[in-house]
Amino acid sequence: MDTLASLHDLTGKAAVVTGGSRGIGRAIAQALAEAGADVVIASRKPDACEAAAAEISKETGRRAAAIAFHAGHWDDCDRLVDETLDRFGRLDVLVNNAGMSPTYRSLDDISEELYDKTLGVNLKGPFRLAVRAATYMAEHDGGSVINVGTAGSLTASTRELPYACAKAGLNALTVGLADAYAPKVRVNAILPGPFVTDLSRAWRPEDPDDAPFVPLGRMGRPEEVGPLAVHLASNASSFTTGAIIRVDGGITRKV
Repeated sequence: MDTLASLHDLTGKAAVVTGGSRGIGRAIAQALAEAGADVVIASRKPDACEAAAAEISKETGRRAAAIAFHAGHWDDCDRLVDETLDRFGRLDVLVNNAGMSPTYRSLDDISEELYDKTLGVNLKGPFRLAVRAATYMAEHDGGSVINVGTAGSLTASTRELPYACAKAGLNALTVGLADAYAPKVRVNAILPGPFVTDLSRAWRPEDPDDAPFVPLGRMGRPEEVGPLAVHLASNASSFTTGAIIRVDGGITRKV
């Protein structure tokens, strides 16, 4: 009988994490490597990818590669899959974490360019990347796709409406792909709430450990998402697919 530790063991697996150089993506990449996976760190800034990959490899002993990539460009999505296969010879886990939530003065001030860019990075690109990765997985040894969305996709705010719309589409994509690529590929989504990241710097409280608007009383830390990602990537979640899992300190229910 498999032990809990062996079920979560990712040794011999190759994982891609988009937006993996910082924040939640960086924490997920670290956790996957600690569980035994070789990882690809993909984001727009090659220097940041290289630095994160070097740190992860040094700390975990796993192979870590850096690939520059723009989540809103389909050609980049195709290239990311192809380069991962060239470097590691396999692809077992995809974490669609890259995203953007631009600010704006008012809803009627949102330009077509901003709207299209937000949808491109948060939904169009993840669609293409997930389809390419899942198609490969289904034709080989199976695998896991993890889409990182936002709790705001369930309770959309006027301050981030294009972002919330795109991430709501990512929820639908998760369910649809789970059906399309079963039984060999599992597809699930993680919906973080208020976390201490670069994206939250503009609005988070001065003391993130004192956040009365969150039922748990504080904001989340990126490393608190890593263990869930490992679970969804591994055989420990072998009967979980199409799931939309909130990690928001209870804030969605409170709202």
